[in-house]
Amino acid sequence: MKKIKVGIPKALLFYYYNDLWTAFFEKLNVDIIYSDDTNKEILRKGEEKSIDEACLALKIYLGHIDNLKGKCDYILVPRMFCVKKKEQVCTNFNALYDIVHNLYNDINILNYNIDLNKRKKESSAFIHIGEQLGFSYIESYNAFLYAKDIEKEKRKSRIKEQEKKLYSNKLKVLIASHPYNMYDSYISGEVIQYLKEENIEIIYSDIIDSKKVDEECSAISTDVHWTHNKEVMAGIHYYHSKVDGMILISSFPCGPDSLAVEMIKRKIDIPILYLVFENENSQTGLLTRLESFFDILRAKKEVHCERHH
Repeated sequence: MKKIKVGIPKALLFYYYNDLWTAFFEKLNVDIIYSDDTNKEILRKGEEKSIDEACLALKIYLGHIDNLKGKCDYILVPRMFCVKKKEQVCTNFNALYDIVHNLYNDINILNYNIDLNKRKKESSAFIHIGEQLGFSYIESYNAFLYAKDIEKEKRKSRIKEQEKKLYSNKLKVLIASHPYNMYDSYISGEVIQYLKEENIEIIYSDIIDSKKVDEECSAISTDVHWTHNKEVMAGIHYYHSKVDGMILISSFPCGPDSLAVEMIKRKIDIPILYLVFENENSQTGLLTRLESFFDILRAKKEVHCERHH
């Protein structure tokens, strides 16, 4: 029997849930087709489908949907509204299914819906997609439990690995952003490449124990109800005293980010470089800004070392 092929766009939610998705589909023996890494053509296709007001990350996502067309039986497009009680995720995540459904009427969408305010839980959502693919309730539920264990172990491993980096004698820099900005090679690739070439230890804001998020974020603000911005702010507060500086990255024009950045600047007292990416042209002068920023960090570190000798 021909195996089912499910396409996964390597954008937006991919950078939160890929460990879970991959383990779930592999347990069900479903073939996974990933879209290509973000490139100019993917962005161009996404821009063609987007309204001007869409943020760069959403434009990229739509380009990844286009990139998967004709390569798979289904494309996974979840809808998220509330993944933590009394909080909400970005409105783009609320509308993702509707946007893709309206723009692409020639693809089969594999959809699930999570909204804890309406008791639509993650476990039920994964059972739903398993059943859409023809698997039984038990098969789908067991695959979900297996995938949650894999996701948990991989997260613990990343946290452990990053904690080791904090003991390094190298210059340490916190990259703070949403995972879909930090790990997309098209958005942050040049930044990460520069840091690696300069032998700088990179710390990522999203690698933090989820149990610490509320407490760490509340040190910056107790009024944030955007789940993913809370996670960014929690990572920043947890790591800021352990690094030499921070690079904040955002996709233009993200409303929640612009508010969060103002709160962060007021509460975090380390050198900050704030980078906002809109398209490929927004990287003009990027290297100059990075070089200047690291000149400042190295000078501060030298002064600090002299005072302690």
